[in-house]
Amino acid sequence: MALIVMLIHEENGSFGASFPDFPGATTVAGDPDTLFRKAAEMLAFHVVGMVEHGDEMPAVRSLDELRRDAAFREDSDGAVVCLLEIDLPGKAVRVNISVEENLLKRIDRAAEAAGESRSGFLAQAARSRLFRAA
Repeated sequence: MALIVMLIHEENGSFGASFPDFPGATTVAGDPDTLFRKAAEMLAFHVVGMVEHGDEMPAVRSLDELRRDAAFREDSDGAVVCLLEIDLPGKAVRVNISVEENLLKRIDRAAEAAGESRSGFLAQAARSRLFRAA
């Protein structure tokens, strides 16, 4: 788990979230509860994309460190500053699982059709299922 600083701006009944340490990671919602859920999901998705593209992961700064940053003070003007606890993706690890033979063939065909590896396909399927469960 990591504590990530999130800025929340409200304008005309819409709420927007951004993350100073993850430029470009933003989302909007109609209410704060939905915003928190969407922001956590979006940030995890954003970080997965960074990992998959080989982008360097930014250093996650504490709120005190950010407060010393002039750009953060400007960005946070008028915003609510929150800490969001999130599981950031880590490095890939090898696992051994058992899958019914015909299901594995279907997975392999679907992965190939999507231009993905078996591992990538299964990981994305798991993310989708976990997203729906949340």
